[in-house]
Amino acid sequence: MKRRVNPRSTSPGPSARAREPREASAAEFHAEAHEAECGVPLAPARIARLVVRRGLGQGSPAPSRPSRAEAEAAVRTLLAWAGEDPTREGLVETPARVARAYEELFAGYAMDPEAILAKTFHEVEGYDEMVTVRDIRLESHCEHHMVPFIGWAHVAYLPRQRVVGLSKIARVVEAFAKRFQVQERLTVQIADAIDRVLAPRGVAVIVEAEHFCMTTRGIRKPGALTVTSRMLGAFRDDASTRREFLAMIGQRSSR
Repeated sequence: MKRRVNPRSTSPGPSARAREPREASAAEFHAEAHEAECGVPLAPARIARLVVRRGLGQGSPAPSRPSRAEAEAAVRTLLAWAGEDPTREGLVETPARVARAYEELFAGYAMDPEAILAKTFHEVEGYDEMVTVRDIRLESHCEHHMVPFIGWAHVAYLPRQRVVGLSKIARVVEAFAKRFQVQERLTVQIADAIDRVLAPRGVAVIVEAEHFCMTTRGIRKPGALTVTSRMLGAFRDDASTRREFLAMIGQRSSR
């Protein structure tokens, strides 16, 4: 005897419910956001979870930003956990100071690097040689230990009929550095943003920095520098162009 199916029933069966994307945890959301930002391919299931978490599908939207009061309360909790008394005179105003400092230290989240690069100039008398901005001071924070890493960025590009204001290169470095970062991703983001917006014949970025997470804790090796690079277009394909860039940025003996 055949079983009749109620055509009005809209309740999904077990298999259908199993296929529904579950809502990602906060940790998964941030991990997947970083992967998407860096261009790492995401599996379909992970894309579905990311869509749900960001509120682009039928799931709940991403969590809202905590209030200033909540941020200050978190600082008081950390002070107490470290063994301090958050109510003593020297620390009473510390939570508010830390919140204000975070607004400055992580201002990059409110900056749009591509918008910074949007205004360009065509009247350069046909200039098509390398444009290099070296020794751009950068201060960022390691996302693993939330401590600073400080150093320099050297950026070059080969223009294709248009150039960007020199200060804009430094501002792009700032926009990506003033976030929780890893140096490898920071290097890629700077180069790729310039490449996408300006469409030059090539882009080169070298970042060298000292990481407090390995100089003031852990292995404790003061003076150790981490150097990362990203070469695109002519800088990757042409060894002579790459050598010219490396010669332009020179040695660190001047610092």
